[in-house]
Amino acid sequence: MSKYLYVYHGGSMPETEEEGAKVMAAWGAWMGGLGAAIVDGGAPVGMSRTVNSAGTTDNGGENPASGYTIVEAASHDAACAMAAGCPINDAGGSVEVAEILPM
Repeated sequence: MSKYLYVYHGGSMPETEEEGAKVMAAWGAWMGGLGAAIVDGGAPVGMSRTVNSAGTTDNGGENPASGYTIVEAASHDAACAMAAGCPINDAGGSVEVAEILPM
């Protein structure tokens, strides 16, 4: 089994407490369904800064990260299949799935 990094991009913020509760319930159900595959449940992240040879920008780039999770899966395809059910996909966001290579 390999480990995979889910990097969440985009999505929308709930406008009401009721919507927020529904979103949290959807995330809880999805993550609960992943069960033991979750290595690190991760967290949402704040605005990022991009650092490169030209300096630092405050905008987080063209598609800033909004959170992350680390999972274990039998293959990259299996990790992508698990990410397909992520609630961020229904909120206009996406999940980037990258294999964590052993060192």
